[in-house]
Amino acid sequence: MALRRKLKHAPIFGLLTILSLGVSTGAARAAIQAGSPNAAARIVDAIDEAKRVPLAGQSPRFANANNDQGAVSDSFPMEHLLLQLRRGPAEEEALEREIDELQDQASGKYHQWLSAEELGTRFGPAQGDVDAVVRWLGVHEFRVNSISKNGLMIDVSGTAGQLREAFHTEIHNYIVNGKNHIANASVPEVPAALASVVVGFTSLHDMMPKPLLIRPKTNFTFPCNGCPNGFDGVVFYDEAPADLATIYNATPLYTAKTPITGKGQTVVVLEDTDILSADVAKFRSSFGLSKYSGTFTQIHPGTGCKDPGRAEAEGEAALDAEWAGAVAPDAKVELASCADTTTNFGGFIAAQNLLDSKSPPPIMSLSYGQCEVQNGPAGIGSNPFINALWQQAAIEGVSVFVSTGDGSAAVCDDFNTALYAVDGIAANGYASTPYDTATGGTDFLDSAEGTVSTYWSNGNSASRKSAKSYIPEMTWEDSCASNVLFSYYGFPNGAAFCNSSLGENFLGIGGGSGGPSHVYSKPKWQAGIIGNPSDGKRDLPDISLFASNGFWSHAIVFCMSDAEQGGAPCSYSNPTDALFNSAGGTSFTAPQFASIQALINQKAGGRQGNPAPIYYKLAKAEYGSGTKPDHERLQECNASKGKDIAQSCIFHDVTVGSIDVPCHGTHNCYTPRGDKYGVLSTSDSGLKEAYPATTGWDFTSGIGSPNIENLVKNWP
Repeated sequence: MALRRKLKHAPIFGLLTILSLGVSTGAARAAIQAGSPNAAARIVDAIDEAKRVPLAGQSPRFANANNDQGAVSDSFPMEHLLLQLRRGPAEEEALEREIDELQDQASGKYHQWLSAEELGTRFGPAQGDVDAVVRWLGVHEFRVNSISKNGLMIDVSGTAGQLREAFHTEIHNYIVNGKNHIANASVPEVPAALASVVVGFTSLHDMMPKPLLIRPKTNFTFPCNGCPNGFDGVVFYDEAPADLATIYNATPLYTAKTPITGKGQTVVVLEDTDILSADVAKFRSSFGLSKYSGTFTQIHPGTGCKDPGRAEAEGEAALDAEWAGAVAPDAKVELASCADTTTNFGGFIAAQNLLDSKSPPPIMSLSYGQCEVQNGPAGIGSNPFINALWQQAAIEGVSVFVSTGDGSAAVCDDFNTALYAVDGIAANGYASTPYDTATGGTDFLDSAEGTVSTYWSNGNSASRKSAKSYIPEMTWEDSCASNVLFSYYGFPNGAAFCNSSLGENFLGIGGGSGGPSHVYSKPKWQAGIIGNPSDGKRDLPDISLFASNGFWSHAIVFCMSDAEQGGAPCSYSNPTDALFNSAGGTSFTAPQFASIQALINQKAGGRQGNPAPIYYKLAKAEYGSGTKPDHERLQECNASKGKDIAQSCIFHDVTVGSIDVPCHGTHNCYTPRGDKYGVLSTSDSGLKEAYPATTGWDFTSGIGSPNIENLVKNWP
């Protein structure tokens, strides 16, 4: 969609409710069927309150002496805390074998998905262990609200005083960036007899995850002669749905003799806010989608899911709902939202309730994130909880897409406000499990190469399409450490540019995120593809789409008009309104890939489970594996070729750019002697940027971006 914006001197930069127990305070009911009747019990010793062990994890980083305002009162309510249990090693091993067989076409169990009840009965913790933990909670006056069907999550309510008495940790008030928060001041403890079964609380604080939407930046006023296209009021090209269908070749599916449009498929986006349904209707009518039969509804799944109303993250939820139906325009889109509790994210409450339902959705999308290394059992959506959640999705045949983040290789730092990274290389803990598909982001290379007119028309079609063909792609990276940007200005490296008077204008963190997991080992389906390191770690992202927030003249349109939440009219002919209703971020790529999956599911005839192993199988066939790269195919499918790329490619291999950022400190930060700023590096003593794009798989875009028609047609 082409927009002519006159913006001189304002450059655009780029709960668990399935088992209603009715357990009253001080009385725990035994024999609750939520675990496995066949698993061997591991709680065999008498519970001695004097013999205690700390639970794994830590207090959140902000819970420190500088921010501490003292303990809350003992009567402070702690509602719907999620206490996580673990299954036994034998059950975990058997479950992993089951998941492998479900995706093995040679297996008699291929795509014989399990129900939530079967998961708990066959692979849950021992029923006796669940009963023992419930009884112990009752002794300490907690109210057990429910137990998830997988047997791993107990929803309990109580007070801060009960928490201190039972788990030996206090809840304190903290002031963080001028806002009040609560958190546990120390690591919780449990009696040693329970330690083999109890993992810990998914959260004891109220710091909610960040939506991965990043707005265009308009706060730069410096003279910028020779700046990248889009900095000085020239034509600005936003990606509309018809543009994406052209660039990534989805259109032939819509016009085929037997159209593939997502008909009969359902995509769910997970949120903690409602939206104005009229915004989805406006988006679809503005961009030529209303001629299709796709529908949109808002749901609040499960009896313990409270309607959140329209809240702060409405912009995120709106774009998720709109783009989840943009690539598969005949699909049914459901926005599943629950209100946040004191310590838990509503999107996860919705996800667990849906997965515990009799008819879980075939596809789910999440566009929120939190730093993996800070996301231990004491964190919102702790790593063990997220792993169990997406693992349950995989065994039920649910395809889960999660955005990798908008902080380039520095996910732990705030991409909205920070000028440089201080926490080093990190991944998004919501995307780094082996059971979801992690979606990254790219940018278009045409502005940097001066070929915009080759790929875009000055006018729009009736659906506001202006893209002409596939457009060469590079990494999405907004900062002075970008190797495309520092080369554009004639500097030898990011450190030199970031420490220059011009480069300081580009300090900041923004770009498609990628990096190795600090928690999960490399799944076997990811190993062996050309470019993926032999690091033994789950590496992100898996796959990418365009996600820039306007740095090189391109962003993505959406519609959020709710004035109560800072919205603006969705008038795409008005430059000011169009600017507000355009943005970037891997927020867009998760629902877009979920929409692509709806096309795949329609073609394949049913739900597909975690699609990541299939993505890698196809990519290995195209790029090569092990030490045998297919050099000819890698060249034919190089994203830099743009319109001249081979039409038979399933993936476009992105080989230009980086996801490096400026930094301070000693966490993966190389700072040349005498410089004010360093750049993120895999070495503190040398410049090994984190990370450059390379041939094949890389940390900037995973296996690259898809040719959607070829992906759907070649899906096994």
